[in-house]
Order: sequence, then C-alpha cells, then structure tokens
Amino acid sequence: MAISFENALGIHAQALEVRSSRAEILANNLVNADTPGFKARDIDFKKMLGQTMDQAMAMTTTNGKHLPHSQLEAADALLYRAPMQPSVDGNTVDTQQEMAAFTKNAMDYQASFQFLNSKFKGLTSAIKGD
Repeated sequence: MAISFENALGIHAQALEVRSSRAEILANNLVNADTPGFKARDIDFKKMLGQTMDQAMAMTTTNGKHLPHSQLEAADALLYRAPMQPSVDGNTVDTQQEMAAFTKNAMDYQASFQFLNSKFKGLTSAIKGD
C-alpha cells in the first residue's frame, strides 16, 4: 500500500511555501522603508494558498498566446498595502506594521513546520513499526 504524502501532510506543505514567499515580500518592504516612492506589497494568504493547492490541477491552454494559469493567479495575489499614514515622499511602508506582519508570518511558518515535523516523525515511526 503506497503512502500519499498529500493526504498525510495536508495543507501544511503548501502553507510553508506560501509563508516563505510572503516572508520575502515583507522583508523587501522593510528593506525599502526609506526608499522614496516605494509602495509596500503583500499577498492575500488564503487566496495564494488556494492557488498553490490548485496548481496540482493545472489548466491546459488551447492557444500558444494564452498566459499560463499560474502566472495570472500569482500576479493577482500580490497586492499593494494601503498606508495608514502616507509619507511625504510617497513611500507607503509602515515599519511597525511590516515588522508585526513579518513576525506573525514567521510564527505561523514555525507552527506549520513543527506540525509537518511531527507528521514526518509519525510516518517514520509507522514505517519502522515502532
């Protein structure tokens, strides 16, 4: 009987991937906090996770000029963050808001990672017969 990792691990493997992408976006915001005109970005986590899950069911294109489905979705998921208090130079990064979002994302990443780690330990134990 074959083990289905998708069934065994659930959504957490995809959640790690999306949280990793979000960490990069949030870190980019923080790095550019003093860049005039920089617009803070973020993703809609639920939407992006849903899209990541749907990639297993990739759509086929009927014409070579069609954009790949995943390209359309990825562009749709990256959003501009609305500033609470816009700056004079046009920069929309609120350092405290970005740090809070980055920290929460890191904690959520760690929680998903620990859950996956315990799942792998359970699978290893089941395979070994412990």
